Amino acid sequence: MELIFLGTSAGVPTRHRNMTSILLNLQQPTLSQMWLFDCGEGTQHQFLKTSHHPGKLDKIFITHLHGDHLFGLPGLLCSRSMQGNPSPLTIFGPKGIKEFVEMALRLSGSWTDYPLTVKEISAGEVFDDGLFKVTAYPLNHPVECFGYRIEQHDKPGPLDAQRLLADGIKAGPLFQQLKKGQTVEMPDGRRVNGQDYLGPSTPGVKLAIFGDTAPCPAALAMAKEVDVMVHETTLEHEMAEKANSRGHSSSIQTAELARDANVGKLIITHVSSRYDWEGCQRLLAECRSVFEPCELAEDFSVFPLA
Repeated sequence: MELIFLGTSAGVPTRHRNMTSILLNLQQPTLSQMWLFDCGEGTQHQFLKTSHHPGKLDKIFITHLHGDHLFGLPGLLCSRSMQGNPSPLTIFGPKGIKEFVEMALRLSGSWTDYPLTVKEISAGEVFDDGLFKVTAYPLNHPVECFGYRIEQHDKPGPLDAQRLLADGIKAGPLFQQLKKGQTVEMPDGRRVNGQDYLGPSTPGVKLAIFGDTAPCPAALAMAKEVDVMVHETTLEHEMAEKANSRGHSSSIQTAELARDANVGKLIITHVSSRYDWEGCQRLLAECRSVFEPCELAEDFSVFPLA
């Protein structure tokens, strides 16, 4: 699994930073899809500068309906259709996302040739396919805004085939059921619980991707003990009051949340266009003064997760 940042600017683009968009490449043995978090203006152009293709997008999660997180969506949807990709796509987002998508397609005389589902969400679990669970948390912004906590279900431990053989259970199709932790009945009438023959499970990856927000009570629960937390750092510490008044967070506030939530790594993004490279390094230094395992996302930064 890996995170690819397609856009890292707040509000408006800069010469070096596009509008907010984050790609989650699942890279699972049985799952090659990608998920997109927000779709700011120019996102499809950013895709062209990577080795990834929008046709592999399976889900898009929109945090809120401000333009810098949304205006790239109609173009991406239409281009994906023109490229002839038939695979379904599901969009999750706050109330109004369905109207936005339908209106943009209708007024522009556009359509999609693939199954498109738009789901308006509220706080709570929004998706669980047995491999990953996604939960939405309400944030503090002038419009309804969510953050998404993504949790990979724990991977079952290895099957102890040698112990099964020692217990008189022959190798065969039943091993597949036992590997899944199921209970099977043997020809001699014995009932064998696969859980008794599995090694320790491997913890799944936990990830928190925040939308725009000032500090809020839900943030701590959302980020608690995740492996990676992605959070906006719109302004520096001395501008915290201004940031909060507009529904944003400062560098120190973001780092304090990462520290208090006991996260593994903090990745900061959504940087105000007022900051050049040196200014961005100052934001990073302020975060690291509170929480050292912190990285600054640039456009096209790639962060492995597992």
